[in-house]
Amino acid sequence: MSVPRRAFIGLGAAAALTAATPGAAFAAPDGAPPLLIPDADPIQHLKDMRRLLIDMDNVMGPRSVLQKTTEQIHIIEALLKTRTGGDQRELKQLRTQYAEFCGWVHQDAGDFRAAQYWTDRALEWSYSSGDPDLTVYVLARKAQLAGDMGDPFLAVDNGEAALGMARRNTKLPAVAAVYAAHGFALQKDAEGTSRAYDQALELLSTDLDPSSPWGVWLDEPYIEVHRARSLAALGHHEQAAAGFHTAISRLPSGYTRDRGVYLAREAAAYAGAGEPEQAARVGLQALGVGASTQSARILTELTVLDANLTQWRTVPGVGDFHQALMSTIPRQK
Repeated sequence: MSVPRRAFIGLGAAAALTAATPGAAFAAPDGAPPLLIPDADPIQHLKDMRRLLIDMDNVMGPRSVLQKTTEQIHIIEALLKTRTGGDQRELKQLRTQYAEFCGWVHQDAGDFRAAQYWTDRALEWSYSSGDPDLTVYVLARKAQLAGDMGDPFLAVDNGEAALGMARRNTKLPAVAAVYAAHGFALQKDAEGTSRAYDQALELLSTDLDPSSPWGVWLDEPYIEVHRARSLAALGHHEQAAAGFHTAISRLPSGYTRDRGVYLAREAAAYAGAGEPEQAARVGLQALGVGASTQSARILTELTVLDANLTQWRTVPGVGDFHQALMSTIPRQK
């Protein structure tokens, strides 16, 4: 999921991922070279690496971090055999967090089968992590994944289950309500959709524990940009386009890939509303992000947009969007 980004993202961060780090060696799968981790504080190293991978994913896309993410899970599995007490509990929490993140990057890469596998592993591992909030968060993520896969039953089922389990003084209930809401939209239940989004906003306005690390990225613009997606699913394309435009303008800076996803969905809403020139203009903005991050969520949305714009190919800008998309997609293979 999106989280606040650190200021040092860039080439230095990319180099940090590939640099060799002196330390203890752990066996890697499939006969690969041993994996290295510092001797001094491997648990802190794993925490730092996870934050770095999240930052890299936001800027460079899922394929830039997949291998490193799974490597860290293998390291944690090896460390779990040698640690006890508090260290073991922290490692179990990290294993769950890495598995959830691995599911997320596969989801963004368009590999839903792998995304389901890793998110299921995260849910399974969360039960032994000693952190009920972590279990709720992963369950909410399963609702989000189901929504992206177009499965309304699982989106609502997992979302409502997470909502029922979540502590009310955290953002977790609001997170769960947002993902359940899109499930209602996929069921064409406009009343249930509106009720769930309003509930998410109400939950967000209550007194919250500032120390909770879960859903720190959730704010009103995040809820409203998802409401706009659900409005499009319900066929209210003009309202959806306006909702996307307003919510995107309020997003914090640094949400590179997510901004691209929302722009692609805004473009689709304009097409649904019969505004092809505006759809092509916004689609080109999203394509720039999709090309740099190789996000399947963005490129899939834009491919559908291109098909929906076929009837308007002579409208100014629509042909340019089509040509730009055709010249970009082969490079993603």
